[in-house]
Amino acid sequence: VTSRILWVLLRQYLGCGLRCLRLRGLLLSARGGTFLSESWLKALSTKCPRLSKLYLLHADLRSLPSCQILPPSLQVLELRGCELPRGFFNQTLPTSSASLQERAEPTSSVGSQLKGRNQKGKGAGSPSGIGIERLVLNNVPSFTDQHLQGLTSWERLCRLELRDTFRVTANGLRSCAAKDGVCGVEGLSRLKFLEIGITGRQGYQLHMASLGLGAGWLGLEELSLGGKEVGPGLLCASRLRDLKRLRLWDCTLSELQIARSCRMLRGLRQLEFVDVRFQPRQNPPAEEGEGGEEEEQDREEAEGADGSSDENKTADMNDPIPGLRRTLAVLLPSCTLVFTNCSVQNNED
Repeated sequence: VTSRILWVLLRQYLGCGLRCLRLRGLLLSARGGTFLSESWLKALSTKCPRLSKLYLLHADLRSLPSCQILPPSLQVLELRGCELPRGFFNQTLPTSSASLQERAEPTSSVGSQLKGRNQKGKGAGSPSGIGIERLVLNNVPSFTDQHLQGLTSWERLCRLELRDTFRVTANGLRSCAAKDGVCGVEGLSRLKFLEIGITGRQGYQLHMASLGLGAGWLGLEELSLGGKEVGPGLLCASRLRDLKRLRLWDCTLSELQIARSCRMLRGLRQLEFVDVRFQPRQNPPAEEGEGGEEEEQDREEAEGADGSSDENKTADMNDPIPGLRRTLAVLLPSCTLVFTNCSVQNNED
């Protein structure tokens, strides 16, 4: 689809009933050329005022000034294989005469209360503010810590999904985490769901961005970890005191590793495994020293949770998932377990 066809579609076919739009750009096309223009996006906002979901695939957005030219009615934005300019997610509120008038208001208690109410109303329903609630970034190589920092100005963002965003670092994630500041909660304070996953592009430097969760994240209730981010993320999950749901996908885990990580997640209500390859339980020789004693203690806790029946232990040798269920039932009695397309990895050794 070229920009010319987009104009034809907008003028003759698209209207106020459009709710969801999926577009594939020319980023990987030999034809090239401009795909999304600022004038077309403005016309889209006027012609389709109910558009709430926009999915862009292989779109070059570097010619656009910022995401503020996107339709203000958007609630979901998904970018897959796209290119972004610097500062694309920064939100710049215009300095109007109304804002200057607010600065000139009297400093009395009544005036301060009215000013606070006006600011709340402006943040909740201002047409200049970004109303996107869910942002999905899938294989966007140009997404960096700078873009992540720009998302802190989004007042309604509650779901953020980062998949194969290789340039996001632990420091960048840590600086955007919701935390108590001088003026209240700073960072991505409204975020309830966060997904971090690295599964492709072998050879790229792995920053282990999920280590940035080690500083904690106020209000974060759901965490999804995938691929190479599962191991580092599990080490920091215990620092998320508001965490209620944890999802692990496309990774290899052992029962002992899961038991160690979930032992401190007493407030967890749902634990989901998707496309997880479970390693069979191994009983290596006991090591001398404190490290060996600690590993032996963790192993005994996991085996003790399975029950003392020899029949159960024999059955679990071929399938560790039943044993894992019993282990987690003891460690997390109030947690619901979900297994989807999981398998057991058989070691020929």
